[in-house]
Amino acid sequence: MEPRLTDALRMVLLLLAIFSSGSSENDRNFKLCGIWHHGNNPLHLHYNLSTGCQEITVSANESSLSVEGQITAQCNQSGVIPLAQSGRGSGGQTDFCLYWEPLLDQLWVQVRGKNHTLCRPAGLQGSCCTDLSHGANGQSGMYGIANATISNDMVSLKTVMTYTFHGDVIHCKNVFCHEAEKGSNQVNMIEETVMRSQAVGSVELPCALSSVVEMKEDFQGYNVILPASKGLPKPPPSIYLPACLMPADRKTAKVVCTFFKNTSLFKEAQSNMEILEDVVGITVENEVINNLREPIRISFHHGAIPTQTHSRKCVSWDTRKDPLNVTWKEDGCLTSQKGTTETECLCNHLTYFTIMVQLEPGPVRHLLALTVITSLGCAVSVISCVALIIFLQRKRRTKEQSIPVHMGLAVSLLFLNLLFFFTGTLANVGGDRLCLWVGAGLHYALLSSFTWMGIEIFHTFWLVYMVFSPAPKPRVWNLIGFGLPAVPVIILAAIGKIYGLREVMPSEDIYSPYRMCWMTNTPEAMLAHYLTNVLALAVLVVSGLAMLFVVYREIRTRDEWKQNRVAFLSIWGLSCLFGTTWGLSFLNFGPLSDVVLFLSCFLNSFQGFFLMVRFYMLGWMRRQEGGTSLGPSSTGSTRQHMLQAQEKN
Repeated sequence: MEPRLTDALRMVLLLLAIFSSGSSENDRNFKLCGIWHHGNNPLHLHYNLSTGCQEITVSANESSLSVEGQITAQCNQSGVIPLAQSGRGSGGQTDFCLYWEPLLDQLWVQVRGKNHTLCRPAGLQGSCCTDLSHGANGQSGMYGIANATISNDMVSLKTVMTYTFHGDVIHCKNVFCHEAEKGSNQVNMIEETVMRSQAVGSVELPCALSSVVEMKEDFQGYNVILPASKGLPKPPPSIYLPACLMPADRKTAKVVCTFFKNTSLFKEAQSNMEILEDVVGITVENEVINNLREPIRISFHHGAIPTQTHSRKCVSWDTRKDPLNVTWKEDGCLTSQKGTTETECLCNHLTYFTIMVQLEPGPVRHLLALTVITSLGCAVSVISCVALIIFLQRKRRTKEQSIPVHMGLAVSLLFLNLLFFFTGTLANVGGDRLCLWVGAGLHYALLSSFTWMGIEIFHTFWLVYMVFSPAPKPRVWNLIGFGLPAVPVIILAAIGKIYGLREVMPSEDIYSPYRMCWMTNTPEAMLAHYLTNVLALAVLVVSGLAMLFVVYREIRTRDEWKQNRVAFLSIWGLSCLFGTTWGLSFLNFGPLSDVVLFLSCFLNSFQGFFLMVRFYMLGWMRRQEGGTSLGPSSTGSTRQHMLQAQEKN
């Protein structure tokens, strides 16, 4: 009974081993190992290999181990290799392994640790025979192959005379690239495989272009020009290998220069910089090269990178820090910018190299979300400003002095939000020519809005401190608010190279910029931006905050001020009038920069809406107090309260 149980258990284990081996039989590379049971006579290795993709048979008998079949791409070899000395094993048993690498068209047999090459590498094959599936086993006997494994998975414990495997044709280069692109720790597979292919010159894969240079004792340097590949919009990098790259203790050495087409594996995690689409790897066969006397030179060709808005530097992958994670460093490389479309790197070591690009100022984070908020705010503000203009037009009959000032601010904000809402569409449709006019108009609308906010500040100051003096006529305010901003815009337009198409780079993808009509990226435009926009905004914010403090001191003792809603509406309403919320633009730094950016975008794009709400709430509060919606405005009320305060004194 016990022998039957033992045989049944052995059969179950054998079936499990056979079924489990199925998952590894379809590997690209093939490895068959076993124990060859033979006699004590001289041993031989017989082989007969030809091109095709049919089957391969591995058999063994008392004196010979045979490999026959049609699975190679270029190899046609046959012969007999004596194994009398290396093949004789104690007790008639010899360990052996058969290796097949279809990408290289290489096949060899290892007998007791010694390799016997049957097919040597013949470059990288496009189509090859692989996915060798296990066919029917031959008969069992005293002599044959025992304990056979395929890729370390057990196939049979018995001594089998013949094993047969059937192959399928695949595109080896595509499969190889797919395996190499599974992680950053796999990219060195490409260079190692190209080095082992014995190829010299250009080697092309779907994922990389390589050039293999064989250096000899008289090596004097070499210029590597990688061949242009189909589908690439620009030429690949060019490389100069100095004479000192040749190891002094060797007669020959191979160097592999590889240009990677897919750079997604080289993206550094949590980096605020972007690499170009080119990555170059350079390696010398069985050598680690550092501190070269003369640097290697790598010329990267890329799209135009404006030097005024982008900084670029040569970096290399620091594999010593963490070989499994991409870490780019500047050490060991110097950067030479040759125009806007070429960058040369001079490096004293060998690894992977690329160009790191940093935008100045940096790329905008969350650009899509900010664009949506701004577009929505501008649309709402346009509608609100139209409603506010109609509301103020009705109030003109009250002859209130503040109405023309509020009207000017509402008109300028309407023009600003309307242009800003359509600037992206106009940039994509009209290009540079249309953007020349739209950019100038947008700049004028912004300066006009700032000017009217400044007029609101000055008008409030007049009402507070110039109580008994008549305010300037409306035509004076209109001349200043609408005429003064036109002066710098006309001057800048006459200078040229100021207005046009502007691209804003998102940090998520610097190669998909947001296009708008505004000031260009030229140094002249940047100088004009600081002298007009930034300077005007700084003066506006400082004077607005100062005026808010003055108004607060003058009206804080009023009974109405002690009510929370009145206090909030007073400060908030005047902040909208004075444009102090634009001051958040100066706080866009530090850990709260994202919060400040979103807050500034929201408040400033919805400014027209907040102004409309302010006037509506003031009218509603007066109606609650028994007045009418056409009563005095906040600035008019401020003047009345100041008069009352002076009369009490």
